[in-house]
Amino acid sequence: MSPQTPERRQSPDRRRLPRGGRRPSDHQGYAPLVLVADDDKDSSSRCEAILAKLRFAVAPAHTADEAVRVMQVLRPNIVVAHLKDETMLRRKMESEPSMAGVPVLSLNDDTKDPATLVEAIRRVLRMTSGRH
Repeated sequence: MSPQTPERRQSPDRRRLPRGGRRPSDHQGYAPLVLVADDDKDSSSRCEAILAKLRFAVAPAHTADEAVRVMQVLRPNIVVAHLKDETMLRRKMESEPSMAGVPVLSLNDDTKDPATLVEAIRRVLRMTSGRH
């Protein structure tokens, strides 16, 4: 189909927009599971909403202990952490063999912007998918 044919898609050009885990038209396939470990409810809700809108599967946790319990059951692909006790979470993850390989992305001022956050998650997922 060439650009001059009448069959050309009439939807807006979305190639420059950030994409998340899946497109809305995907019925089957892989949606990366992101564990959002954040003790600030507002920040957690914002992050979850952004990721869910971009078709990531999202699991929330509001403490390091809760994050560990969720990780034991769900096995997320990445953890986005914004906890006061993040070092405790990392220590618990390192001590548990099944969690040792899960990457942790620390949420900071640089990653508060939604586009930057999504790009950082995608970059980490691309890096870790090459190791399996």
